[in-house]
Amino acid sequence: MINKGYFQFEAFGLVVSSDINFPELHKKNDRTLNIDITLSINKELAYHYSGRPFDFVMKNNIVTLLVPKVGVFQMKDGKEILISPYKDANEDIIRLYILGSCFGTLLLQRGILPLHGSAIAVDGKAYAIVGESGAGKSTLASAFMEKGYQLLSDDVIALSFSGVDDNPHVIPSYPQQKLWQQSLEEFGIDYNSLRPIYGREDKYCIPVNDKYCSIPMQLAGIFELKKTDAGSVSIHPIIGLEQLRILFEHTYRQFLIPKMNLTEWHFKQSTLLASNLPLYKISRPITGFSAYQIVEQILNTIHKNSHKNYRNIAIG
Repeated sequence: MINKGYFQFEAFGLVVSSDINFPELHKKNDRTLNIDITLSINKELAYHYSGRPFDFVMKNNIVTLLVPKVGVFQMKDGKEILISPYKDANEDIIRLYILGSCFGTLLLQRGILPLHGSAIAVDGKAYAIVGESGAGKSTLASAFMEKGYQLLSDDVIALSFSGVDDNPHVIPSYPQQKLWQQSLEEFGIDYNSLRPIYGREDKYCIPVNDKYCSIPMQLAGIFELKKTDAGSVSIHPIIGLEQLRILFEHTYRQFLIPKMNLTEWHFKQSTLLASNLPLYKISRPITGFSAYQIVEQILNTIHKNSHKNYRNIAIG
């Protein structure tokens, strides 16, 4: 549904005035609020774009992206998204690109570090689960929710460094997860009434309103999830310069960092994270369902380190 400037939402702690309705987002009905992001339809944008498909073109702090059969998306100064949808473009996939690539770009423009993964709340602190696509990040976050914990973010984790101590905080995104059909079956969730993600017939968007935490929380640890040939689950600390590599690798749309002249900024942010937080690598078997076992090992790791005042002096 398109309606000029009619809709008002909140995502990643930002108030959004939008021409497009987003059922996934928390609606805001207070017209006195300051608007952080404007999201507008501009049908002329597509006629003036000459970049290649799926290429993020950078010019004067403006990032433009063309997605074939979907449209052209443009992000300006961390404050504005312009969309020029193609005729008969699917609205679901338009929203997916806005909530993913567009917001990931906006966060970088606003000086907010986006990691690719899920964040969960445990005992008043946030923990990030990062990894490659298909590693099982969302499935692991769902296993935490099945145990009574809450979700802060899925897919894009927004990190803000605030306060005199430079402690990173996770800014909640919006109450939705994307899960594969196999994971839904493992959790016993009926997906017959759910609509699959456009172009991915075995992946679904799942609302998690009752299991969502909307309060920003201090980040207390990062876990990288990897699939391996090992027959069992294991967790090991990541130390030294390997931490910086992991943080760059799992920054959302990390290829934008040099394009946006953010290499020095990203290094400083990553160094702050690595110096003040424990990072761990989780190895899980490629086959079988090990999410609940991983949850228990992560909780044991968290509780063992809860009494420590962590600081990694290896790279500090």
